[in-house]
Order: sequence, then structure tokens, then C-alpha cells
Amino acid sequence: MPLQNRVTPEGQIIAHPARGTLMGNRGILHGADQRFGVARWRHKAWITCVLDFKGRHRKVMSPNRYTELFFLDEFVALAAGHRPCAECRRADFNAYRAALSPDKKLSAPQIDALLHPARVTRDRRQVTYEARIGDLPDGVFVLWDGQPCLLLQGQFFPYFPDGYAEPLTAPGTQIVTVLTPEPNVRALRGGFRARA
Repeated sequence: MPLQNRVTPEGQIIAHPARGTLMGNRGILHGADQRFGVARWRHKAWITCVLDFKGRHRKVMSPNRYTELFFLDEFVALAAGHRPCAECRRADFNAYRAALSPDKKLSAPQIDALLHPARVTRDRRQVTYEARIGDLPDGVFVLWDGQPCLLLQGQFFPYFPDGYAEPLTAPGTQIVTVLTPEPNVRALRGGFRARA
């Protein structure tokens, strides 16, 4: 039975057997039985990490250790409100930070303080907003007919936990609900290149 540790673009944490390409962390969210309680985060540093770093190995969802979360790709991680880790993905973190705020070198805690109110409400609902498709950069997730879709090169790619469906044409003048938090949209617009 798959563990509940796969994150969707809507920020939900689900059980699904497909592997992710990045791992994330929001703190300890599971108990000794590997089941979730009510909490969906324990701190504001929602990060994405590489799957292999300095030979470190862990048993997934060990008692009293942070809950390993997994993402299909970085576009999903950004939509869910995560950012690159400043340790295992230092070059990506620096590129993200420069794209987010080219005039000011923000610290990781400053970025987290900026991101947190843009990604989730106190009652654990994802923060969304409306925008015109033509005003959004590539790599942003939107809702199209109730389906989370990745916007790339004028096309929507419907998301499923194990991959994307065939693309649909994205009408540039249409207003859509944006899932990706505004600071992450700003980083993508500023030139941050997410890992596909």
C-alpha cells in the first residue's frame, strides 16, 4: 500500500505509488504508524530536495523524523508552494532567489516568510487568484475545467499523479484560477528554470 506522501499541484498530500523526481519537507506530519494527523506543515520552510545527496539514506516516514514528500516534478512543487533547498540544491536556490528578487538578496527565511501567506490559509486551504492566461509565464499551474494543468508554450498539460495527459490549446485571453503562488510565478517570470 502506498504511503501518503505524494504532493499535488493543489497542495494536497495523497497516497499514490508513482515515484517522484524531487523530495520535499514541511516538518513531521506523520505518527509512528506512518499516518497523517491534521497538520499539513510544521514550519514555513517548504523545500524541494534532490533524491540523492552525499550518500544520505533514510527510511521513509521514520518515527520522529520529518515526513518525506515527493513531487512529479518541480512545476508541481512550485504550484504546491515549495522552493529549492538551499543546501542540496544551492545553485537552484541561488537562481530562484535571483529570479524572485533581482534587486535584493533575500535569505531563505525571508523567502519563506514571503511565500507562506501566498500559498496557504490558516485553515489549510490553498491560496489561488485569477489571471489572464496570456499574462502568465511558462511553468505555472492553473485550473482548467476543474483540472490542474501545467501551462507551457501556449498549451495546457492536464496533471495526473503519474504524469501529464496530452496537451490542450490554452486560449491566451481566458481568465483562469492560478494555483502556483504569486512569488513562485514571479520567480518563473524572472527566469527561474524549474526542473522538468
